[in-house]
Amino acid sequence: MNAVIAPIQALLDRLNTVMAFGSSLAIAAAGLVLTWEVIGRYFLAIPSDWQDELSTFLLIGATFASAAWTQARRGHVGIDALREILPVSVDRVRRVLADLLSAVFCGYFTFKCWQMLHETWTEGHTTPSSWGAPLFVPYGCMTLGMGLLTVQLGVQVFGKRP
Repeated sequence: MNAVIAPIQALLDRLNTVMAFGSSLAIAAAGLVLTWEVIGRYFLAIPSDWQDELSTFLLIGATFASAAWTQARRGHVGIDALREILPVSVDRVRRVLADLLSAVFCGYFTFKCWQMLHETWTEGHTTPSSWGAPLFVPYGCMTLGMGLLTVQLGVQVFGKRP
């Protein structure tokens, strides 16, 4: 790994670990919230609507926040059959092109997330429920997660191949 990419990857590794740990906590919290919803609604007859939104926000946050951690380990869906049948040099080019195209797509997606985040923040958009949760929360999670994923893909494109 070259001298510019190595410190970026080291920082990204630390940040991705924190984000993955936070994602684990968010998934556990979503499980607890949904369990409470079932108990409250069906056994205690307590009506509410905040649990669905909160668990959705937690799962959105967990999904996007852990995306770069997953990519760093090449844990996203891939076509392993091609790796087995292609020559090593051709497979290396295929992986670089796949990472590059993914980085371009994720970069564009990050840009659109920033636009949506700005709009929800400045215009004060909330969910239509009685809870009225602010929509900048899930859009912020999407923006942060996709931004980290884009940087991770860039590091993989320009860094040493595993």
